[in-house]
Amino acid sequence: MTTNQVQTTNIRFAGLGGTGVIKASDIFADVVFRQGHTVKKAEVHGMSQRGGSVQSDVRFGSEVHSPMIPDGACDFLVVMEPTQIEVVRGGLRTSGTLIVPADIDTTKLPSAKSLNVAMLGRLSRHFDFPESAWRESLRANFPEKLHTANDTAFDLGRTP
Repeated sequence: MTTNQVQTTNIRFAGLGGTGVIKASDIFADVVFRQGHTVKKAEVHGMSQRGGSVQSDVRFGSEVHSPMIPDGACDFLVVMEPTQIEVVRGGLRTSGTLIVPADIDTTKLPSAKSLNVAMLGRLSRHFDFPESAWRESLRANFPEKLHTANDTAFDLGRTP
């Protein structure tokens, strides 16, 4: 990369309505913002009120011009619902990383609703952001009654 080029990291969260796709992308964008990066975010809801496809793009770097990730340019694709993997796989760049529910031992989740937090834990392994930033953002985005369950889910995702 030359000094004239700006490095932008592209993460797409995908799944079905009601599975925490938007919440996970909100938390990730918050973590990145807390680290001093420029962040842009865009969402595609479709028929997502209950069960339709949902995608949320998060782009960050020193300079980001558009919130939408260009086709085939996702560095990370975090898919919350297995039926959506093939639907969105084309967005992943050749050297990109696919994170799916099969990467998590879902039998150890405190609740099925905490899968999105476990997926964030798995994604966090690919960034050098302080773990405390992730936990602060989780606490800022969820009520106190969910903090213990979210800590458990996040730790599960971080486990190799």
